[in-house]
Amino acid sequence: SSSSSSSSSSSSSMKCNDTSDDETRVCGNMSTLAKLQSLNGLFAIYKKQGPTSADVLNTLKETLLKEAGEHNPNPRKRRKQSLKMGHGGTLDSAASGVLVIGVGNGTKMLSTMLTGSKKYVAVGELGKATDTLDATGSVTLEKDFGHITRLDMEEKLKSFTGDIMQVPPLYSALKKDGQRLSVLLKKGHKVEAKPARPVTVNNLSLQEFKPPLFTLDIECGGGFYVRSLVDDLGKALSSCAHVKELIRTKQGQFTLEEHTLHEEHWTLEHILQALQPC
Repeated sequence: SSSSSSSSSSSSSMKCNDTSDDETRVCGNMSTLAKLQSLNGLFAIYKKQGPTSADVLNTLKETLLKEAGEHNPNPRKRRKQSLKMGHGGTLDSAASGVLVIGVGNGTKMLSTMLTGSKKYVAVGELGKATDTLDATGSVTLEKDFGHITRLDMEEKLKSFTGDIMQVPPLYSALKKDGQRLSVLLKKGHKVEAKPARPVTVNNLSLQEFKPPLFTLDIECGGGFYVRSLVDDLGKALSSCAHVKELIRTKQGQFTLEEHTLHEEHWTLEHILQALQPC
């Protein structure tokens, strides 16, 4: 069987002229794969609520390799070999919005996405704290919020603007001994909070206030956690709060409305149009 396989492989690499329809299709598929492998740069996709950022990246790879005619019983291994791709700046599974993708040499540029400016719209809920600091977790505390006014919240937001110190959430992509804190917690391990670290909040404004819900517009630098902000804000207002909904609307030069490719546009053609070359 190995000789017949090498024979078919050599015949499919011959000229595409004067071939059958099936052989022409093989040549076309090889061409698509070669184009995918030659891509270098950055583009942005829309991540929906639910899957992790890694899940979304794997789905994107599978979709593109399927378009190129690639099929393998062990897709994770094949993807790693034939298509170099990564994402910059993890979005929580419950969050949606802009996820920047690096392909080819573009993967080396993803570190700039981690440190660069990002914008979010966050809907918070007063009166309930959760262990994950968002709606996916279990409620750990309930407190009254009837005393909080819009003016109170706007005043408190000022102290969270500029260069501030922030403690990252326990449930996060940060790692201890090579494993994510969120994974360790789910396995029942005891995890200590990371120390507070400096982060930058460029702009922070209250867009809507309809207790228990409120909506924030946030522009921040790298390493900033919106969940920690909302949790800290609830405490500062003598209550508690968690993130009910989170959307990333901008990352680096990529915006939600102008630059993100939705799943139906995860094709070589659309990526070529959206790609920001190295």
